[in-house]
Amino acid sequence: MAGAPTFGCFNIADLRASCRRRLPLGVWEYLERGVEDETGMARNRAALDAVTFRPRVLRNVEAVDASTSLLGTPASFPLAIAPTGAAGLVWYQGDLALARAAARVGVPFTISSASTMDLEQIAAAGGRLWFQLYMWADRALSLDVVDRAAALGCEALLVTLDLPVPPNREYLHRNGFGTPFRLNARNMADILRHPRWLAGVMGRYFLDGGVPSQANLPDRLRNKVTETAHPGALFKQDNLDWDEVAKLRERWPGRLVLKGILRADDAERAAGIGVDGIVVSNHGGRGFDFSVAPLDALPAILAAVGERVEVLLDSGIRRGSDVVKAVTLGAKGVLAGRAPLYGLGAAGEEGVVRALELLRSETVRSMGLLGARSISELDADLLG
Repeated sequence: MAGAPTFGCFNIADLRASCRRRLPLGVWEYLERGVEDETGMARNRAALDAVTFRPRVLRNVEAVDASTSLLGTPASFPLAIAPTGAAGLVWYQGDLALARAAARVGVPFTISSASTMDLEQIAAAGGRLWFQLYMWADRALSLDVVDRAAALGCEALLVTLDLPVPPNREYLHRNGFGTPFRLNARNMADILRHPRWLAGVMGRYFLDGGVPSQANLPDRLRNKVTETAHPGALFKQDNLDWDEVAKLRERWPGRLVLKGILRADDAERAAGIGVDGIVVSNHGGRGFDFSVAPLDALPAILAAVGERVEVLLDSGIRRGSDVVKAVTLGAKGVLAGRAPLYGLGAAGEEGVVRALELLRSETVRSMGLLGARSISELDADLLG
């Protein structure tokens, strides 16, 4: 990999810039942007930026250990890769590249229901795997995938709750990257200006059998990303309720996590049906534009269920210091979605490894500067 873009990237922002140069507009905007007026992403960042510290000194931080466990599985630092549905269009077989990178760095990887690769293909990467679930209209299809994930050894099932209806991503209508993907005068010209992506991603798919399709469905329901989805292959979450989640708890043998909780009363109800964890998240500002920032919602949720349920946080993680902020405020760890995708778009698996290693090294450095030698020493007394 000598001369690869990752070696000129010294933070996540550098990887982001490299990724943006490589991707056509439609793919980039799907990865990067929010919804409607896009206030939510700024709110997430502002909440993280507002956290400050009062470091301890003379603590002998010659050896700093950032390792921890997340949902009962070891992690080299308090981070897991969040589920992301467009990885296969950012890089050829991008989900597999993400999973391999996570295994190399020693953090969990969350397989997305919206992947363009089958569970079995991704599971071949090894490492610690979680599976994220969106419900299909035909619930039998969803339960079949849940059972397959359990059989493959996925340690946790993450049920995403914060998109009961499709979000309003207006830019996708303009750039033609909606579902199905449609070529138009604007995006065709832009795609041709990105030959590395065209050859390295779409070209390889064509050589390997054609345009990628929605995975984890029976052959009769699979549709290519350029085709209108079969009605039975559409995600349908507007009728998902607590009773159905409780049935999933009974069916799933591993850790069950609800992703997208921002209210203490919802967290209480989740704990009441026996979930193992919750992810405090507003979908990275990609769902409802005016949801509270997860970091602002975290204290009330921890006060309600922090002794009974493992609480994770996502949305907006860009630095190791962000990881430290979340943990110091009481979260067990974080999920990161866009940051690993920036690495993926910049240089595939090696780019993801670079992103994760940057976040880990920044986490260790932040801990050292705070006088914290282990994760257990990141306590509220350090907050400014």
